[in-house]
Amino acid sequence: MTIEVIVKTHSGESKVIFKENIYYVYTKSPAKEGKANKEVIKLLSKYFDIPKTNISIKRGLKYKKKVIQFEDRAF
Repeated sequence: MTIEVIVKTHSGESKVIFKENIYYVYTKSPAKEGKANKEVIKLLSKYFDIPKTNISIKRGLKYKKKVIQFEDRAF
């Protein structure tokens, strides 16, 4: 399964919001050295209650809009 997310970095609070069929991931981490990407995976892991190892970023490593893939056995 894949989903699209929009990442907002340097946020005051780390959270995931689903609004108008789009997942918004707010991170406290900056978009440097992969810190925000790591936090995105951590937050989605908690939000969907699946292991971090079952989540990967397929597109958008350097962009705010990302395509996230979940392994089939994750759900």
